[in-house]
Amino acid sequence: MKKIVTAISGVVIGFLLATVFFADFTDIGPKSVADSNEKSNSEKVYVPFGEKDEYYLFASGGHSGQMFIYGVPSMRHIRTVPVFSQDSATGYGWDKETKEMLGGYTWGDLHHPAFSETDGDYDGKYMFATDVGNSRAAVMNLETFTVKDIISIPNTSGPHCAMFVTENTEYMFLPTRFAVPIGHKYEPLDDYSEKYRGVMSAVTFDEKNEKLGIAYQIALPPWSYDLSDAGKKMSKDWAVITTYNTEEATTNLEINASQADRDFILLFNWKEIEKMVENGQYDEVEGQKMIFPEKHKGAMYLIPVAKSPHGVDVTPDGTRFIASGKLAPAMTVFSFEKAFKAIENKEFAGERNGIPILNYESVMEREANPENALGPLHTQFDDEGMAYTTMFISSEIVKWDPNTGETLDRVPVQYSPGHSVAAEGDTVSPDGKYIVALNKIAKDSFLSVGPSHPESMQLIDLSQEKMEVIQTAPVNPEPHYAQMIKADKINTITVYPKDEANPNAVYSLEDTRIERKGNEVHAYGIAMRSKFVFDVNTERPDVIEVNEGDKVTIHLTNIDLDQDITHGFAINGYDLNIEIQPGQTNTVEFVADKAGTFPVYCTNFCSALHQEMTGYLLVKPKN
Repeated sequence: MKKIVTAISGVVIGFLLATVFFADFTDIGPKSVADSNEKSNSEKVYVPFGEKDEYYLFASGGHSGQMFIYGVPSMRHIRTVPVFSQDSATGYGWDKETKEMLGGYTWGDLHHPAFSETDGDYDGKYMFATDVGNSRAAVMNLETFTVKDIISIPNTSGPHCAMFVTENTEYMFLPTRFAVPIGHKYEPLDDYSEKYRGVMSAVTFDEKNEKLGIAYQIALPPWSYDLSDAGKKMSKDWAVITTYNTEEATTNLEINASQADRDFILLFNWKEIEKMVENGQYDEVEGQKMIFPEKHKGAMYLIPVAKSPHGVDVTPDGTRFIASGKLAPAMTVFSFEKAFKAIENKEFAGERNGIPILNYESVMEREANPENALGPLHTQFDDEGMAYTTMFISSEIVKWDPNTGETLDRVPVQYSPGHSVAAEGDTVSPDGKYIVALNKIAKDSFLSVGPSHPESMQLIDLSQEKMEVIQTAPVNPEPHYAQMIKADKINTITVYPKDEANPNAVYSLEDTRIERKGNEVHAYGIAMRSKFVFDVNTERPDVIEVNEGDKVTIHLTNIDLDQDITHGFAINGYDLNIEIQPGQTNTVEFVADKAGTFPVYCTNFCSALHQEMTGYLLVKPKN
């Protein structure tokens, strides 16, 4: 009996010990507020100090010409990167390199940013952007977040719908918003249909030399080309562009460009066009290889679409493209497979300007028309292929199923969203976690700053059954278009590596010097906490003395190789200011056309003795 009691006691004690040490008590009692499904909106967007956001958001700065960088989900503004406009905060547009890149322009209208891609996925290496204001294209290196090249696009005016890159960054296609005569020659508007063209450019990127170029141009009909997208996977050799003003109106477009019931989507095969160029099927015009569709036939087709469409977006699996009606309350789903069959079977309904028109019914799969949703503009996708379309007039984002057209959910935004951007949204594999509404109007959302109100971006959580706005951030005008990329895809540097081959770089005091060649003065100096040294062998090494009329070139190397020690260099009264980041060598050129005494100083706070980081430019008068 004693043995039985002892055995039972042992089992009970063992069970109790196992319960104490190994049992899971997490389902007992109230759940933690940190449970992802029960987080407040504030907790969902809170990123504690010392931790980083999950995504970068690159938002176009519209007519500021700049790119705004945010963290998501915090929606904190991290940086403004100057692209097409001067920026005194960074000296962009005053130093030799960036001044030459801007080409004399002082502003730009940055519309559509796009990441470089590998196999249809963002690769985190480069960002491209277009300037509608002055018809330019730019590329930004994402190791340094600095612009490396800007090119002017000839024969075109306002590449609004670009830039969208092909699956492996072979091309960026830049169609034009405004039709103009080739070469921008004077031609009367009465001759618009005959003499004007909507030229599209195929821009290439030489990654080794970080240079943009133009492979060829296509002289499309004189219409306005709005948005575009490149194909993916089974449609990777193709691209689509929406058009409006196919009426070819030349005045009062608000009315005259909306007369026809339908405009067109241009569907083109860039691989075939590439072969056409290789085979010499083009004309040399204004120094460009120009393809005229009525003369160089093939590879381009028109598809009728509801009047004045805005967005056209390819689904992540590459099987469909969706047009947003803008003036029609519907999204139209087209099938690439049906389009390919229609082309093969020559199911045409005539042609315009030498380009065959495919039968609408042969290519259209369905029309989606969410109840009371007005002004569809742009569509993004989640990780399950569901579509999210911004509704400008009814101020909302509508979630719907491209497979059925069924409306699944909708969320109001404040107010009038133009575009939206989903996490990894333009890739073959969107994340499906967030979407950001880029709102054109804020009205009473924030403290008043006068008649011109701030605009806004709103972060929407897609991880729950119902979409929910979880953060609203005021932004500078204009949040036009954006791209969102996983933060761990971007690998920045903190210090520029030494470039011993750079003849303008100086890394030691002994090498600092000022050289005169006739009326040219070259200073090879260093910036370091907390002084400038232009010539260490002089009585006052932080002074440059020149003659009135001299051409002065100052090369400065920041030899503070520590993270976040950036110096500025300004010449008081000479309207000059440049930035020198850690390890960087930068150059400023000017003509000393004003005699006198001009202090120089560091404009970027760098140390406790920042105020002492000064010197003088002395300009001796001619007489």
